[in-house]
Amino acid sequence: MRLPVRSIQGAALLATGLLAGAFGYGAANVVPTFRAVPTDVRLTFHTTLMNVNAPIMQGAMALAILTTFGLAIARRPRLPSLAAGALVLTSLLITLFGNVPLHPRFREWAADSAPADYAELFQRWELFHALRTLTALAAFALIVIAAVVARPAPR
Repeated sequence: MRLPVRSIQGAALLATGLLAGAFGYGAANVVPTFRAVPTDVRLTFHTTLMNVNAPIMQGAMALAILTTFGLAIARRPRLPSLAAGALVLTSLLITLFGNVPLHPRFREWAADSAPADYAELFQRWELFHALRTLTALAAFALIVIAAVVARPAPR
């Protein structure tokens, strides 16, 4: 059974919108809150949040990747959906190679204490978060363009 293009398009809109929204909420609300609280509070909250977020965000990224590339296969023009898929994949790679490698350090610090250069590593994590937020938002915008603006090519 083949899914209708509109179903794939709806799933891609939902998946990329949720991903951009989740990262955007973190950038707009969670990161400023991290900065406003004492370091030990940030570390406790950050490590707890990482444990809860990991399966949810991994699932959201996987769904966004599958649906954007699925839309590229199912509908023309393909370029906006392909670009959106590449951007979601970029968000995943930033997460895996930028944010995630810092998490073990944060866990260590939460159990003990933060070293003198902790602020630099927090800033690095925040930079990676900002980058993945922007790539997820751009992916969502491209899927909106594919769904609303782009017209399928005549067959």
